[in-house]
This record gives sequence, structure tokens and C-alpha cells, in this order.
Amino acid sequence: QAQLVESGGGLVQAGDSLRLSCATSGLAFSMYTLAWFRQAAGKEREIVAALYWDSRNTYYADSVKGRFIISTNNAKNTVYLQMNNLKADDTAVYYCAAKYRGTADYRYWGQGTQVTVSS
Repeated sequence: QAQLVESGGGLVQAGDSLRLSCATSGLAFSMYTLAWFRQAAGKEREIVAALYWDSRNTYYADSVKGRFIISTNNAKNTVYLQMNNLKADDTAVYYCAAKYRGTADYRYWGQGTQVTVSS
């Protein structure tokens, strides 16, 4: 059974940086598209960044483009989200997720980690 475990959230001030980590197990890591989502209080969950399994091309939501970077350490089966120049609007619970190649839905999810940015 696949498991995803996030870490690295916390309380920071606007303009600070944080790096989230998502340690995965039970996945053929290179065969999965990996993504970070977030959900702010009272809002729907939204995708923030993704790293595609076949090309390792990346996707970023417009709201984070130029500030966030998704990356992996294949030796550790870990995906990261480097978040720079954080804004109050980035406050949310952040989730990592994985979907197998050729599938539409993200099947595996972590438990989430809270990021709070004070202005």
C-alpha cells in the first residue's frame, strides 16, 4: 500500500521561505505524476504544482509561478515544494498526491501539512 507523508509546514512571515517534503513509499516513483495541492479555509482544494511522470515537465498554478519550485530526490523517493516569497494568501493545508501514468485521478494522498503566513 502506497503511503505519502508530508512535513515541513509551519508559521512564517510574509516574504519568508519554506520547503515542504513528501516522503513516499510503496510507489514505483518514476511511474507516477506527483503533485502538491492546497486547501485554504472555506475554499476548494486547488493544484499548486505538478511534476509529470513521463517527461518530468512541470506545471505551476499562476498564483505561485516564479515563487514555488517542485522537485524530487529519486534516491529518497521524496518530492519537495520549495516556497519562496510567501504571501498571506498562501496560507493553507498543503497535500502531496500521486497518480499512476495514464490515469486521470490522484489516487494517493498525504495527510497534509499546515502552512500559515502572517502578514
